[in-house]
Amino acid sequence: MSTAPPPYPNPAATALAAITTVSQRMAVRSGRRRRPAGPVERTLQVEVRAVRRPCPDVAVLDLVPITSAPLPGWGPGAHVDVELPSGLLRQYSLCGDPADRSAYRIAVRAVPGGAGSAEVHALTPGARLRLRGPRNAFPLATAPSYLFLAGGIGITPIAPMVRAAHAAGLPWRLVHTGRDLASMPLSGELAALAPDRVVRRPDDGGVPRPEQLLSGVDADAAVYCCGPPPMIEAVRRALPAAQRFHSERFSPPPIRDGRPFTVRIVGGPEVTVPADRSALDAVREIRPEVPYSCRQGFCGTCHVRLVAGTTTIDPTRPDPAGPGRTALCVGRAEGDGVTVDLGR
Repeated sequence: MSTAPPPYPNPAATALAAITTVSQRMAVRSGRRRRPAGPVERTLQVEVRAVRRPCPDVAVLDLVPITSAPLPGWGPGAHVDVELPSGLLRQYSLCGDPADRSAYRIAVRAVPGGAGSAEVHALTPGARLRLRGPRNAFPLATAPSYLFLAGGIGITPIAPMVRAAHAAGLPWRLVHTGRDLASMPLSGELAALAPDRVVRRPDDGGVPRPEQLLSGVDADAAVYCCGPPPMIEAVRRALPAAQRFHSERFSPPPIRDGRPFTVRIVGGPEVTVPADRSALDAVREIRPEVPYSCRQGFCGTCHVRLVAGTTTIDPTRPDPAGPGRTALCVGRAEGDGVTVDLGR
């Protein structure tokens, strides 16, 4: 049974408060790389208050606390770890109003064969869940103007950013792509803010080229992009080196210039990791019970103790698991190999 969610309590004022909070907490960023979000050891008990389906394959859920205490605050770009009834752990961006601490809102697209999304789509009002977070690996930085690019369900972290920029009176533009208009949630609502600033571009007219997505972008604008990896990489390459670019993907990052290495498991065999695969993939071939979730290093599910050796993501980025640990999904040995303890 679906129930229509309540409207935003005061979009302009609350979104402006959100962007002001973000601005106070972080310096202006001009680099193209960002540190992964730190772990948030906080568990929240919530209940599904309402479910709606703006697209046939997208479920929007409003989650409310079981207790009377307000939910923790968050800023545009934040996500929560959702523990589903089966025990599966999945990360979903918060796409509601950051100032509304009475509810969190997530939007989830059904993925063919996806166990997590299938379980979310089966939830009904009254179902109870546990959350961890929220945390923010994709924060909105202050900038003179913004270009927001979203591919499909990548609109979820972008939507609160659009509302915040609009409420702050800053110039912005949104381009939302998808296979057709019927598969593009949330951007129709955003178009009500400023119809001339929102471009909804379905792929049935041809997949847009990066120069089309970036048409008219100001040199000092911050570009925020969330969507499929090919879209993100194409936009990244098309932008000038000095342009401020921030991105988030909902899939594992590509492995660039990888080298093979060996993972020695305490009490177990040695595993060869090919140049184009992750340690997680290689280890799970012999230890399929090894848990994982985000595959991007920040959720902590596949972080294990590093007994010997050192790991990085690439020569300029440390392993997000921190000293003495490694994220199997993204960490790669600096030398020929590492030793890990899968007992955590």
